[in-house]
Amino acid sequence: MKITVVWARSGKEAVPGGLEVKDGGTVDDLMVAMETKSREGKMATRRKVKLHPERQRFSLPPEQGKKRGEPLKNGKKLSDYGIKTGSVLCFKDLGPQIGYATVFFWEYFGPLAVYPIFYFLQEYIYSQWTPEVTKHPAQTYALVYWSIHYAKRILETFFVHQFSHGTMPIFNLFKNCTYYWGFAAFVSYFINHPLYTPVSPLKMYLGFGLGALCQVSNLYCHLILASLRAKGSKEYLIPRGFLFNICTCANYTAEIYGWLGFNIATQSVAGYLFMFAGAYQMTLWAIAKHKRLRRLYDGKDGREKYPKRFIVIPPFI
Repeated sequence: MKITVVWARSGKEAVPGGLEVKDGGTVDDLMVAMETKSREGKMATRRKVKLHPERQRFSLPPEQGKKRGEPLKNGKKLSDYGIKTGSVLCFKDLGPQIGYATVFFWEYFGPLAVYPIFYFLQEYIYSQWTPEVTKHPAQTYALVYWSIHYAKRILETFFVHQFSHGTMPIFNLFKNCTYYWGFAAFVSYFINHPLYTPVSPLKMYLGFGLGALCQVSNLYCHLILASLRAKGSKEYLIPRGFLFNICTCANYTAEIYGWLGFNIATQSVAGYLFMFAGAYQMTLWAIAKHKRLRRLYDGKDGREKYPKRFIVIPPFI
């Protein structure tokens, strides 16, 4: 069957003559056909690009009053979307892609490497304030906490996480690294500053104790999520057990309260800004995931009804 493909943004024809896909074909077959056309240089574009399946996104034409149409999912049959000969599909080139694990490694490696610089090189970085530098226990514990956290994240990337998408736009590598590496330097600079004033020992131990508990909880939440889907499955399922019985995104909950513990123990404006920036982004992700699960599990037509839970920051959200 022949399918007409138009650019999602302009609505102009993307592939002159359309794409030929076998009857009963899948979205994956459609992507292979598009890749073949791009390799042959038969795209309606001035620049020649190789459109690997990872950088392709097909969607149905948007319904009246909506900006975007329903995206086509890998593995699904085209007939599942009512696509037949003469159907029109919208296409978007997602641009050069890079693997999730690669991005995660580099964005987490940065804080692991950058933060210790200000701790171990205090006499050189802060020489204009004082020739002698005294390290407080809070600064040492903060370094240990920070290092363990990001070492844990790197290990989880390779041994725990299961990514629903294999790649992301390569721009995200630079954006994410700027965020993580920049905040690592920002937080470490002030916590390791010679003029830094530590909190009381009791407050420090309580803060790091809360943080350590949340780190272990966060790891356990990630293990629960990793065991949720069968290998290769991209189905959205309801996470259960432990903190997931209380809130939808328990892994984010443990992450946010872990950084709260870190900041209780260290008390720096830079640290709190880092926590709030991360909490804001994780809250947006959590709200989107919560809405998606409630939409999928709406209790209608025999479907399970999503249980009542907090979203991410109990008892507030």
